[in-house]
Amino acid sequence: MIAIVSNEISGYSAGNNNRKHVKNNISKKYRKVIIMRMKYKFDLMYYVKMLFLGIIMSISIQANAAQANAEVQKNVDLIVQGRYVVTMDPENPVIENGAVAVKGGVIVAVGRSDDITAHYTASKTVTGKDRILLPGLINGHTHTAMVMFRGMADDLAFMTWLKEYIFPMEGQFVDPEFIEVGMNLACLEMIRGGTTSFVDMYFYPEKGAEVIESCGLRAIMAAPAIDFPSPGFKGWDDSHGAAVSFVKNYKSKSGRVIAGFGPHSPYTVSPEHLGQVSDAALALDAPISIHLAEDRAELAQIKERYDSTPIVHVEGLGLFRNKVIAAHVVHLTAAEIKILAKQKVGVIHNPTSNMKTAAGVSPVPEMLKQGVRMGLGTDGAASNNDLNMWEEIRLAALLHKGVNYDPTVMSAPTVLRMATIGGAEAVGLDHLVGDIVVGKRADLIQMDLTGAHMTPLYDVISHLVYAVSGSDVVTTIVDGHILMENGKILTLDTEKVRAKANALAGRITQALKDANK
Repeated sequence: MIAIVSNEISGYSAGNNNRKHVKNNISKKYRKVIIMRMKYKFDLMYYVKMLFLGIIMSISIQANAAQANAEVQKNVDLIVQGRYVVTMDPENPVIENGAVAVKGGVIVAVGRSDDITAHYTASKTVTGKDRILLPGLINGHTHTAMVMFRGMADDLAFMTWLKEYIFPMEGQFVDPEFIEVGMNLACLEMIRGGTTSFVDMYFYPEKGAEVIESCGLRAIMAAPAIDFPSPGFKGWDDSHGAAVSFVKNYKSKSGRVIAGFGPHSPYTVSPEHLGQVSDAALALDAPISIHLAEDRAELAQIKERYDSTPIVHVEGLGLFRNKVIAAHVVHLTAAEIKILAKQKVGVIHNPTSNMKTAAGVSPVPEMLKQGVRMGLGTDGAASNNDLNMWEEIRLAALLHKGVNYDPTVMSAPTVLRMATIGGAEAVGLDHLVGDIVVGKRADLIQMDLTGAHMTPLYDVISHLVYAVSGSDVVTTIVDGHILMENGKILTLDTEKVRAKANALAGRITQALKDANK
C-alpha cells in the first residue's frame, strides 16, 4: 500500500513536472514567435524608414545636382558653331570645331564647341557642320542706293563718268522712293554676301537709316554735302544745313546706325565749306567720310586751284582733327602716307572701282607698312558693279602682287584683316565689331565648305581670300539677330524687293528713252 501510494505520488509528481515542462516549452515557443514578430515589425519599420530616408536623400542630391548644373550651364540667346572659327584675334586666330555664345547681342564666350555647349544652353543653336564661322565683313565705302544705276554707264573715264552721267542721273532720278527701293536692294545683296557693316555716303540719309533699321544691318550714314545743286538741295547752304541737322538729331532705335558727315571731295567742296564741316564734326563728335586723292584729274584741279595736293590741302584745313574715313587715296606721296598714319586717318581701298574707272592703283602695301589704318570698300555699284566684298578681298590680294612684282605682299591674312578688324579700325567701329572676342557685338557669318572649289582644305585663311565667293555665305548675323539662315534671308522679302527695283528701273529706262528722242 505504501508502495502503491508512493508510486501514485511519484506518478503525480512526474505528471505534474511534465505538464510544467510542456508549459515551459510552449511559453518558450510563444516568446520566440513574439520576439520574431517584434523583430519583423522592427525590421519592417527600419526598412521603411531607410527607404524614406533614401528617397529624401535622392531628391536632395538631384536638387543639388540640378542647382550645380544650373550654376555651370548659363542661359544664352544663341550659340553659333563652326568647323573652323576664324576669330581675327591674334591670340587665338583659328579654333577647330569651335563655337560662340551670344547673349543680348554680345559675344559672351568663344572656344571649342564641346566646351561652349557644356557651359551654356541656348534658345537657338546654329550648327557648324561643314562651315567656317568668321566676323561679318565691313564695307568701308559705298553709295548703296546707286545699285539702281548698276550698268548704266560703263567703260568711261572717271571725270566723264561722274560729271556727264552720274551727277545728271542723280539730279533727275534720286528722291526718297529711289533711296528706299535702292537701299532695300543693296541690303539684300549685302546680307546675302556676308557684309554686316558699311559706310554709306548718299542722299536722304534719314530714309536710308529707316531701311537699315528694318533690314538689320549696321552702318555709318554720312550725310552728303556739295557746292552745287544735288538731289533735294539747291547748293551748299541747304545741303550742309541738312547734314548738320541729321547728325545732331538722328537717334538710332537699335544703336546700329551712326550719323556722320559726307562732304563729297576737295574738288567739289570749297576750302571754306570743308572748314565748316570740320568744325561741325568736331563739335558733334561725328565721323567724316570723303573721297580723297582718287584720280589724276583731281590732283590737277587741286594743284591748279590751291597749288597743293588733296591730302596736304585738307590737312591744312583742319579736317584731320576729326575721325576721317578717306575713300580711295590712290595718288599720294611718301610724306603724305606719314601724314595719314600720324593723323590716324582711316583709308578705304576700292580696287574694283579704281580699276574700272582707271583711277590707278593705291600704294596699299606701303601704307600698311607705315601703319596707316586700312580697310576695303566696293564703292557704289555704278562703278563696280556690285557690292561683293569677296571680290574686293581677292582683287586686293592679287592686284598688288602683280604691280609690285612681289608675290609676298598683301598676304591672305593681311587682306582678310582689312575686310574685318582692320576695316573696323579704319572706320572707327573696332570697339564694337571686326573680330570674334568676348565683349564685342555678335556680327557673324558662316561660309559653306561643301563646294568643289572649297575642297580640299589645307589653310582656311587661304580659302577665304583666294577660293570663296559671295554665294558661299549661308548665315548672316548682326547684333545677335539672324538676318539670313541656310541661305534664306529673313528680314527682307526678296521677291518684293526685286520687283520694286525692276519697276523703278523700268521708269528710269523709259525716262532716259524719252530724253533721248
